[in-house]
Amino acid sequence: MRRQIALLGAAILICYVALFAKFNQLQVVQAGDLNDRPENTRSLQRDFNEPRGSILTADGKLAAFSDPRRATLRYQRVYPQGELLSAVTGYFSFALGSTGVERTYNDELAGRTTALKLRELTGLFSDTSSEGDVVLTVRLDVQATARDAMGTREGAVVALDPRTGGILALWSTPSYDPNVLSTNDTEEALRAKEFLDAVPQKPLLIRAYQENYFPGSTFKMVTATAGLESGTVTQVAPDYPVVTSYTPPLTNQAISNFDGTPCGGTLFVIIARSCNSSFAQMAVEQLGPDPMIAAAERFGFNDTPPIDLPDPARSVYPTDFGDVVERPPGRAPVHEDSPRLAQTAIGQNDVRATPLQMALVAAGIAADGQVPTPHVMSEIRARDGSVVDRYEPETWLRAMSPADAAILRNAMVGVVDDGTARNMAIPGVEVGAKTGTAQLGTTPPRSHGWMIAFGGPPGEPPTVAVAVIVENLSGASSDTGGSTAGPVARAVLASALGVS
Repeated sequence: MRRQIALLGAAILICYVALFAKFNQLQVVQAGDLNDRPENTRSLQRDFNEPRGSILTADGKLAAFSDPRRATLRYQRVYPQGELLSAVTGYFSFALGSTGVERTYNDELAGRTTALKLRELTGLFSDTSSEGDVVLTVRLDVQATARDAMGTREGAVVALDPRTGGILALWSTPSYDPNVLSTNDTEEALRAKEFLDAVPQKPLLIRAYQENYFPGSTFKMVTATAGLESGTVTQVAPDYPVVTSYTPPLTNQAISNFDGTPCGGTLFVIIARSCNSSFAQMAVEQLGPDPMIAAAERFGFNDTPPIDLPDPARSVYPTDFGDVVERPPGRAPVHEDSPRLAQTAIGQNDVRATPLQMALVAAGIAADGQVPTPHVMSEIRARDGSVVDRYEPETWLRAMSPADAAILRNAMVGVVDDGTARNMAIPGVEVGAKTGTAQLGTTPPRSHGWMIAFGGPPGEPPTVAVAVIVENLSGASSDTGGSTAGPVARAVLASALGVS
């Protein structure tokens, strides 16, 4: 009898342990997967039947709120600014899920963070629910300037504070209206999504940080960084020859300056005049692959930027240039892919960069060599307006020494004073810039126009950095970046700085 009781007890204990293990597997290990299953609508129904916090711009404008409805789903998300802020807010849809800030800060907006729940439990809200409001770093006025300056041309704008990484504007053309996707009418939302997915220009793709491009001559600031940091390039040496082109080793294909114009000189001159020949020679003869790779990666290439928005694209710089095939005296070794290395020095070949990445290049130069962590959240507020969380600025990477950053800042100011970016000048503001034209190599010739820049009060650290790309322009002029992306960048800088 005792043996039977013992066996029964053991069997009950085994069943209990198995039940306990299964319970924990479902509640802990598999909870995320089960909640994410498409057929599981309980969490979605909960989200659309409870209040949700608002999203506000840095200048206090309403970007998103939940509108009460007398229907099965008690709330529907509404975006009063329409397409203007969709690149940042994203959408929150019963049929389609969520993107943008709605996705990144879902728990804060739904009031499920520990800080917001504790405030509810301690009675500070009495009958008020626990949802939180997300306050952005994005300013509506700067965002509107970016939109208006770009017009209908395809491309993107990123403006940020180089001291903190706070994004002031994030605009992509074409954009989309999140209201058509956030409707609680499932069929209508699905039709809208199907239509937007079919548009060749891909309006749901946020070009500012989810797409990368040839950066063209804006990448020369990374090449210049590699030169300075390696110690092989200074402000006064080398003095590159004034030539119309440079032919790398192991090829007969020359890299030409724009329109075959003679170009050369010391660092400030070749940056101001954007000499392809000089930068290609610098990469091949002074540097070699390793310093170029290191400089690019110190700015964030080959890594995913830690922006608080979903699915950022990586910017890419190649890391394999083949074996050394020759060691000429007094210069860098020749690699199998030295011709490709020369092309990467001017932002072509296999180099790809997002507009966000190039804004971070400008920001790193502006901020004494420190590349900030980019972010769109400024603070989280409870329903009574009190702050429960605030973003603390962080440095993502150190791209160069403060001394070398100061040299490159002065060089970029020279591009505005007497170079290819004269149209970036703003009265009463110190502006540094670098133009870029990324040739697409198609027939007829087409190119992307680029501008990266920073600005601030004279004699003080820059307070705004910006990157602009205008896509798929006809022709391959070196003036394309200055004449097309330049006015957009200038307008955005002026708006962010509060000047005209």
